Amino acid sequence: MPQAPRNSFYRRGKRGYSQSALLLVNEYHHAGHSDIQIFLAVPPTQSVCGMEIEMKYDYLIVGAGLCGAVFAYEAAKKGKKCLVVEKRNHIAGNIYCEERSGINVHMYGAHIFHTSDTKIWQYVNRFAEFNNYINSPIARYKDELYNLPFNMNTFSKMWNIATPQEAKEIIASQIADLNIKEPKNLEEQALSLVGRDVYEKLIKGYTQKQWGRSCTELPSFIIKRLPLRFTYDNNYFNDRYQGIPIGGYTKIVEKLLEEADVRLGCDYLKNKDELNAMADKIIYTGMIDAYYDYKLGVLEYRSVRFETEELDTDNYQGNAVVNYTDADVPYTRIIEHKHFEYGKQPTTIISREYSSEWKKGDEPYYPVNNDKNNSLYEKYRELANREDNIIFAGRLGGYKYYDMDKVIAATLELCEKELN
Repeated sequence: MPQAPRNSFYRRGKRGYSQSALLLVNEYHHAGHSDIQIFLAVPPTQSVCGMEIEMKYDYLIVGAGLCGAVFAYEAAKKGKKCLVVEKRNHIAGNIYCEERSGINVHMYGAHIFHTSDTKIWQYVNRFAEFNNYINSPIARYKDELYNLPFNMNTFSKMWNIATPQEAKEIIASQIADLNIKEPKNLEEQALSLVGRDVYEKLIKGYTQKQWGRSCTELPSFIIKRLPLRFTYDNNYFNDRYQGIPIGGYTKIVEKLLEEADVRLGCDYLKNKDELNAMADKIIYTGMIDAYYDYKLGVLEYRSVRFETEELDTDNYQGNAVVNYTDADVPYTRIIEHKHFEYGKQPTTIISREYSSEWKKGDEPYYPVNNDKNNSLYEKYRELANREDNIIFAGRLGGYKYYDMDKVIAATLELCEKELN
């Protein structure tokens, strides 16, 4: 899917198109883009963000990611008119996929949909067909390769053993003298689960690169997202349902936004007053501290940058995701995108992923949910609770890490309260 030109409308509504819309379409077509049928303008009534925008809407939705798109879809089913504004020049937020050389590239890192919630699985399957991809990453420590998550394949390679009992005995012997009853941080949590060998080779360096902090400064819950198994099972997730949408995630969000007016390249925070006047209520999925101009302080996030390149080989690493757990390797992992959809293309595209501290202007990925930040967030939430017509939602609005299924579930719960 092409990106929209900056300061343009992305629209799949079913109302008529103005003369200005036709001019925009023609201009984009002559610039060399032929598949522009989804970039349409609405009848001009008021100017904001450099273009004419129809008014008035029931909801202004800030952010065209999964949360905002699900709300827009559910609101449209209730007959509500929604204007979605997005600072980036594409929809779908961090699950945005872009086709290159026939390969759907996960532009903001690997996203594997997984859930045990049958209703959520059925919901997403309305908008795309999913393949049977199973997330089975590999960990590389120096010249050693290990299966993830931690399972009998990992332990067998680590200690040259064969049975679960052997693995349990080794782990128990390594943690016996640590006396960790209630892990206070990630390091203690990891040591209490897998002992020192697995921690030193597969957790410590990778995690410190990912979060930019010592493992003793990180909360224990992070490591709970890594299943620990005493079976020969390389499936990273325990969930009942798992897969990748055939054709990428962007197509799902396109369908969710079909009935909404979507404005790309529009920074809500720079046009707040004008945009707020166009709707009865606002669904804000951006950073909660940014909304309040950081007046109580800046919440911390982790950001990620990618070095993506196409290689003249049909298979670079034989797996979609390889984690580099050695602290001396600057990137955290390499993603080979074609393997998400079992691609047979003659070339391949890889992305080296680097984790970094977030600073203003970067894309925020992961909230740093330590005590200091959680306390600051609670103060921002107190401000948010006093708002009359603004709802803070999503990963950034709620300063909380969400898997995709949890984003959808939380948004549907919000829709149930707000739209009924």
